[in-house]
Amino acid sequence: MPKNPVQCQFVAALDSIVGKWKPIILYHLLQGKPLRFNELRRLLPDITQRMLTLHLRELEEEELVKRVIYPQIPPKVEYSITEYGMSLSPVLETLHQWGLAHVKRKQLKKAKNEQTETD
Repeated sequence: MPKNPVQCQFVAALDSIVGKWKPIILYHLLQGKPLRFNELRRLLPDITQRMLTLHLRELEEEELVKRVIYPQIPPKVEYSITEYGMSLSPVLETLHQWGLAHVKRKQLKKAKNEQTETD
């Protein structure tokens, strides 16, 4: 049985950006300025150093993130979004807005359920 081409396209896209941290890393880098590793760590306080390193490498392999090493001591490394990575901006912004609406919806549902239980 042949593979579903639509399914394959979704899988290919999601393989590049899915993970607990990848969309958030990309979202921060889409804000425009290059960020150093420790700046990203501060923006994502719950991520481990190993996981941040892993995700940055994977995003770099996908050509979504660019890593620049400056020849100085101590070494300075900055991460920025690539032009190709910029193409994810509308997708991530839409996902961010949907997530915001989804959280609000869940909060309203929880409040409604709690109100029903107290009535």
